[in-house]
Amino acid sequence: MWTKIKWSLRLLLLLIVGLFLHYTLPQRDVVQIINTYNKLTPIGSNWMFYSMEDSGTGVETTSTTRDIRFIEAVYPDGKSVMVYRNEDTGWIWPPYFKWDSSNLQAEATNYKTDKANPTWVAVTHYGWRIPMISIFPNAVKITPVAGPDVTLIPWLNIVILAMLAFVVFMIRRIWLQFRERALDPAIDRAEQAWDRVEAEGSVARARARGRWGRFTAWLDTWKAKPRR
Repeated sequence: MWTKIKWSLRLLLLLIVGLFLHYTLPQRDVVQIINTYNKLTPIGSNWMFYSMEDSGTGVETTSTTRDIRFIEAVYPDGKSVMVYRNEDTGWIWPPYFKWDSSNLQAEATNYKTDKANPTWVAVTHYGWRIPMISIFPNAVKITPVAGPDVTLIPWLNIVILAMLAFVVFMIRRIWLQFRERALDPAIDRAEQAWDRVEAEGSVARARARGRWGRFTAWLDTWKAKPRR
């Protein structure tokens, strides 16, 4: 039972870390930009998927409705579409340090084309698109590409994941060495001490039983013997 609980906790932790990395790490989509616009957007229970109100503005606001820039795009198959929000991230997480959402919106508008003469770009973004709760990925960079079939290798993600794997490997090695040098000997000493206590307790119980046996035997000698 305990083994199942431990593995369940490990899988849950792995799932949480995987979702966190998938949301945070940059992704790139090869798309054709078809429209850009601003929209007054209500921010409610989904606030955690949007930037802070004052990111990149220097002005604190408490409004639940914000004027947010959006970029509409279509994938090379001509059917699948994507809508990106375009917000500054400022100094908050994820650490993209983006303050140029106005410039990025101008770039997106400049790359806007129709279906007859498409211009293909790679939109770098983070986040998810969940229409049910109005969540949009945040675009951070737009780069023109040669065509819809271009191959983009996620070098940055590879480097980040490799560094994370190295950090996890080193932490595990440090933990194993610490357990081998400090915890295991301490546990062994505690087990040996417990064994000695148990052994001494067994000897004491044996002695007590022996003394009690001699005492009860002595009492038996005082009992009246049956007459013949």
